[in-house]
Amino acid sequence: MDSLQDGHAAIERAYVDHHGWLSGWLQSRLGCPDVAADLTQDTFLRVIARREELRRAPLRQPRAFLRVIAGGLLVDHLRRRDLERAFLAALATQPDAEAMSAEEREILLETLDRMDLLLDRLSTPVRKAFLMSQLDGLRYACIARQMGVSERTVKRYMQQAYRQCLAALL
Repeated sequence: MDSLQDGHAAIERAYVDHHGWLSGWLQSRLGCPDVAADLTQDTFLRVIARREELRRAPLRQPRAFLRVIAGGLLVDHLRRRDLERAFLAALATQPDAEAMSAEEREILLETLDRMDLLLDRLSTPVRKAFLMSQLDGLRYACIARQMGVSERTVKRYMQQAYRQCLAALL
């Protein structure tokens, strides 16, 4: 029980010692104190989720650790923001008859965000082959020529992409 208490105390100490610094670091990159505050809280929630790991191996450089976690959250936030902006710009070009409700927009944005994360997990050649097939409608032979690989390699890339898509659905 004492080691568990020590883990809680260490997280509390890290929060007290580094919350202001982390919030300022995020705000300097975002320019928005509200989003910086949200990401700061999310960072510490991630730290809490890793408390068992931290209990076994205390941090030597807590700011570096916090910056890595916050940096990942920042990248995710910026990617989602860019995706939302692109979506809203595309939506603005649609006729009013095709306008979506706020709920439909949110569902579509969530789906786009999940797809973006899924694609980001694929290696560059697998992602490129998948997008050429799915968005451009190219056949495997054409993709192979454009990528300078065999058609068999393109099939392997597509299998990897489809497995990743299937895993995301489960």
